[in-house]
Amino acid sequence: MIAVIDYGGGNIQSVYKALKFIGCECKITCDKNEIINADGAILPGQGSFGDCVESMRKNGIDEAVNQFINSGKPFLGICVGLQLLFENSEETPETAGLGIFKGKIKKIPNGEGLKIPHMGWNSIRILNNEGIFSGIEDNSYVYFVHSYYLDAEDKNIVSAQTEYGVKIDAAVCRGNVTATQFHPEKSGDTGLKMLRNFANMCEVK
Repeated sequence: MIAVIDYGGGNIQSVYKALKFIGCECKITCDKNEIINADGAILPGQGSFGDCVESMRKNGIDEAVNQFINSGKPFLGICVGLQLLFENSEETPETAGLGIFKGKIKKIPNGEGLKIPHMGWNSIRILNNEGIFSGIEDNSYVYFVHSYYLDAEDKNIVSAQTEYGVKIDAAVCRGNVTATQFHPEKSGDTGLKMLRNFANMCEVK
């Protein structure tokens, strides 16, 4: 079973429905034991970095996430779920993230002809075609909705990049932890294939 972690953030249902669509056993849960004992876990997210962090800490979800990641089982962060894995964000610099990875979450700079938030389809350059990117063609288009982006300190963990006025580290992977700034569950057949790859990593149908 894949746990879709419910900490009070947005984008829970769309991830759950996409997993159900591909026939994957999954459950929306805020129960710490269910999260820790799941075969895989997904941390979705939309909204403010600071609000998401505070909600996680209020409910002890941050501890469950850390314990799950330390177990070595497959973990996927999506959108703000990627940003939460880092130390902090320019959106709420006084609020510390989970600190799983090092890097800066920066505001997308205003540029001529660029709308903020960045909302729509962009192609990604795939740097690591393993894990969720297995069988995914380079320069595939995926769906983004965000105003802040990752600039990872260790570029060796970056598995995909895109550009929107600035180079964006669009996905990261290290060990059992994968995270994407884009939304696989909203990225058509390409995104569904990524979710199937993740389910296969979790060894669930």
